[in-house]
Amino acid sequence: MIEKSIIIEIEKLLDNKKIIDSKLLSDSFGINCLKIVTSDSKEFIVKYYYKNNDEFNAIKSETDNLLFLNRQKFNQFPSIINYNDNLLIMSYINNDDNQPNQTNDDLLNSIISLHSNKNKNYGFSFDTQIGGLKQINSGSKNWLEFYRDKRLTYIFDLVNKNQPMDETINTKIDLLIKKIDNFIPNQPTPSLLHGDLWEGNILFKNKKFVGFIDPGSFYGHNELEVSYLRWFNPKFIDENFLDKYNDHIKMDKYYLEYEPIYQLYYSLLNVYLWDRSYIEDVRKLLKKLKYNVWN
Repeated sequence: MIEKSIIIEIEKLLDNKKIIDSKLLSDSFGINCLKIVTSDSKEFIVKYYYKNNDEFNAIKSETDNLLFLNRQKFNQFPSIINYNDNLLIMSYINNDDNQPNQTNDDLLNSIISLHSNKNKNYGFSFDTQIGGLKQINSGSKNWLEFYRDKRLTYIFDLVNKNQPMDETINTKIDLLIKKIDNFIPNQPTPSLLHGDLWEGNILFKNKKFVGFIDPGSFYGHNELEVSYLRWFNPKFIDENFLDKYNDHIKMDKYYLEYEPIYQLYYSLLNVYLWDRSYIEDVRKLLKKLKYNVWN
């Protein structure tokens, strides 16, 4: 049940259109996500905090992110309808979760379009969110330092702050971080990333791609995002995905060797944001590394 005060606030932002139906889609990280229908039969998505977060406003961050993407004419994302610091109203992208069994051109071309947007520096003009967590986006000219300090070390420290992982894993990650300049590219061209491009944030209708949701954008190495797409092996990222992608944007010839280092960031995020059972995924990724990191 939506609080009366929230209903009034939403309707005010919709020029006093009445809400005639609503459905809670998710309630993660202190944020409710609703699908609503107004009296003129229009559908919208609404996000608002049901539990205040004084440290970082992920709703404001997503609003600013979508405003940026809307200005850049990336029509694969929801359009902003209205907003304030506490509440975001977006267009609804009609979808049915009927996914294709292969990587089709509609999704591939949308990813390529995003990654083809380049920048001089890594980072972004503001911090963005991933699962309600702040991603630090202060600018850098060195990708290795950006990924090491503002992604991998940042989430590694958060995971271990209150309840450290076992010593074997922590020792290996410590060594990896110290030696990471031997394993990942130093200065790939900064590409615009969705920032949280996993299966749940890619929408389909009748097996056709219809849109992206929940961005946490920044400029970074496009292969970081590719690694995330491949990690959970969704059926629409098929065995030929890398070849198809490589036809448009060239992949580093050593990509598969350092892919687990990029996937490690997302695995640690899952440990911190969701469930410590994901520590086993962290362990598996460390075993997949082909480099002689530990000596």
